[in-house]
Amino acid sequence: MLDSVKLRARDINVYYDKEHALRHVSMDIPDRSVTAFIGPSGCGKSTFLRCLNRMNDTIDGARVTGQMLMDDEDVNDRAVDPVILRARVGMVFQKPNPFPKSIYDNVAYGPRIHGLATSRAELDDIVETSLRRAGLWDEVSDRLLHPGTSLSGGQQQRLVIARAIAVNPEVILMDEPCSALDPIATAKIEELIDDLRSNYCIIIVTHSMQQAARVSQQTAFFHLGHLVEYGPTENIFTTPRETRTQDYITGRFG
Repeated sequence: MLDSVKLRARDINVYYDKEHALRHVSMDIPDRSVTAFIGPSGCGKSTFLRCLNRMNDTIDGARVTGQMLMDDEDVNDRAVDPVILRARVGMVFQKPNPFPKSIYDNVAYGPRIHGLATSRAELDDIVETSLRRAGLWDEVSDRLLHPGTSLSGGQQQRLVIARAIAVNPEVILMDEPCSALDPIATAKIEELIDDLRSNYCIIIVTHSMQQAARVSQQTAFFHLGHLVEYGPTENIFTTPRETRTQDYITGRFG
């Protein structure tokens, strides 16, 4: 049983100068659930992901048309402050990117700039809670003042996730979050995603169909800028409606 819809895309098109990169994408993304975007490289997965928190605004020549509604508010409305939007919609990138600060300051950064803590004790509590939620507290609690960059790759990615959830986001976007990690670190991130989905709307772009099958409840298959098929993950992988989906999943192309 899926929760309520968190995000509604209606006829989203993305242009990079004259290139029509994403074409007429419409979909409803449920809350408290993991939605996976799959498809070959360059098919529009990450482009669509960036529509959800207006990261395309930062790309010269990018233009987005259509409606992207979060809780029925259009995120592309010019009255929406992208800084506040990006606090509500956290982002985790392919390569772990901790700030060149201590583990503590990495997690405290967002709450500080958004005024979420009124005292050091409150900030300490936010940092500990976020690190616990990211499954990292037991590993770093005795070295919070060490640089975030001193951690292993998998720990750095969990630190970045802790940093994202420290500002109380509603949505977490993950763009290939495990592609730079070894299998053990990947398993920990997947376990974390499964834990976090009870509180967040999570969207993950992945090249790994096995990962999509393991972590998501809904899957969207993109190809050549089109959303080919979208539905419950089990259906997409066992009884896809579209031949192109079947061909991609069985390895005939991609």
